[in-house]
Amino acid sequence: MAIPVLTIDGPSGAGKGTVSRAVAKKMGWNYLDSGSIYRSLAIAVLKQHVELTNEPEIVKIAQSMALEFECDDELVVKLNGEDITPQLGLESTGNAASMIAALPEVRRMLLEKQRDFRRMPGLVADGRDMGTVVFPDAEIKVFLTASAAERAQRRYKQLMEKGIDANLSRLTSEIEERDRRDMERKTAPLAMASDALYIDSSDMTIDSVIDEILNLIH
Repeated sequence: MAIPVLTIDGPSGAGKGTVSRAVAKKMGWNYLDSGSIYRSLAIAVLKQHVELTNEPEIVKIAQSMALEFECDDELVVKLNGEDITPQLGLESTGNAASMIAALPEVRRMLLEKQRDFRRMPGLVADGRDMGTVVFPDAEIKVFLTASAAERAQRRYKQLMEKGIDANLSRLTSEIEERDRRDMERKTAPLAMASDALYIDSSDMTIDSVIDEILNLIH
C-alpha cells in the first residue's frame, strides 16, 4: 500500500508551516519542513564561514550534518544535537538558505534526506518543490500563497512581537526579491504542480485554510 503524502508548496510567509503542522497533528501523520533542512544547512555553513557559492564545501557539510525534527505546536530543530530553532527564523538565515538552495549538487544531496520522511501512516511535506520534485506522485497537493504585501505585514508583526525592529518596505522588497530568485532558479524553481489546489490565504484565517485542506484529504 502506498504511503499517503500531502504536499503544501508556496512562497515564504504564506503560512505553510503553521498550516502543515496543524494538519499533520490532526491527521497523526509525520511532518517534513523542507525549508528547515535548507535553513539548518545554511546555519551550518555560516557557522563554518564557508562562502555561499562554494558548492563542493557546502555538499560536504550537508553530508555530515545530523538533523532532528521535534514537532508539536512549535517545531524544534536540532543540528548535530544543538537546538538551532531560534536561528531558523532570522532573515540572514533565510537569505543564505535561498542562495544555497539554488546549487544543484546541494539539492541532490538533500533530496534523499527529504524522501526518507515518507513513513506510515502518512506525511505532510511543506516546502517550495514538494509536489513538483520531491514527491511528484503525492496523492494530494496544495499550492498556498498570499500577496507579497500581506506576507511582509505578517512577518513585520511577528518581528515586532518579538521585540525585533523591522522595516515594512524593506521586508516587502526582500520577499519580492526572494520570490523572484526562487522562481527563476534553474534547479527546482518555485512552481505550482499542475494537479495542485491553489489557495490564496491573503484574506483567509489560518483555521479556514486548515479546514479546506482537511476537507480535501477526507
